[in-house]
Amino acid sequence: MRTLICGSMAYDTIMVFHDRFKNHILPDQLHILNVAFHVPDMRREFGGCAGNIAYSLKLLGGEPLIMATVGEDSAPYLHRLERLGLDRSHVREVPQTYTAQAFITTDLDDNQITAFHPGAMNHSHFNHVADAPGLTIGIVAPDGREGMMQHAQEFHDAGVPFVFDPGQGLPLFNGEELLNFLTLADYCCVNDYEAKLLSEKTGHPIEALAKMVNALVVTLGGDGAQIHVDGRQIDIPSVRPDDLVDPTGCGDAFRAGLLYGIAGGLPWEKTGRLASLMGSIKIAHRGGQNHKLERDHIAERYEYAFGDKPW
Repeated sequence: MRTLICGSMAYDTIMVFHDRFKNHILPDQLHILNVAFHVPDMRREFGGCAGNIAYSLKLLGGEPLIMATVGEDSAPYLHRLERLGLDRSHVREVPQTYTAQAFITTDLDDNQITAFHPGAMNHSHFNHVADAPGLTIGIVAPDGREGMMQHAQEFHDAGVPFVFDPGQGLPLFNGEELLNFLTLADYCCVNDYEAKLLSEKTGHPIEALAKMVNALVVTLGGDGAQIHVDGRQIDIPSVRPDDLVDPTGCGDAFRAGLLYGIAGGLPWEKTGRLASLMGSIKIAHRGGQNHKLERDHIAERYEYAFGDKPW
């Protein structure tokens, strides 16, 4: 089940400020803002939607192929892919660029100040779906604007079913462009906020948009998910996690379960529940790629949560 994952690879540098931003940002001085935060805690995570989805799909026993663009600083990430046994043949290094990266500073109230540099991600259109033959399914995840549009068209032209996952890239497109994505795609997956934004931008309620694809999935965080398929709504419950540590990458883990279920021909109820479980497993770990479970263990967790075998 070769799955082509078109999306970003990124470094996430996460810093913790041991105080509250509000104590140091003066509202009446915002026009001359010049603030430095001392951050004794810092960690660097491997991230990006494509990297995160591929990581979780590999845990499930899938065969993910990452299609992404990285910069000249990509050696540690490429080495990690090699160690994990993740195919890197469609990861292109773009000269004179940096790999996409986010710099996130969090305070004691969990407020965040984030700076994001897209870097090589803006050159994602250098890659082509046709370069990866023998595909079962694909996904167009957040990436460079031109690349997302191009890869959606290429999946459609090649007759490869794919999931449209606009994520944080949704504001890059107008209503007409989003409707075109849905016309080309076989499936769509968004969170509840993105579902509202998608509806507002296109001028169509989510029920109408669902009729444009085989299935439209809306994730609801701790409240599970909804799958709109064949004119009905399937409610997917959440799975109680071992711990609430870090939501970063939970949506990507969910999408890995979704891709695995669709590619394997699982019923929608099982596909949704497997996706929900993967998100629950991830949230108990920091970063998007630090949960380590064997496929058999995932199956055991599924059976414990739902009283049934996943496959």
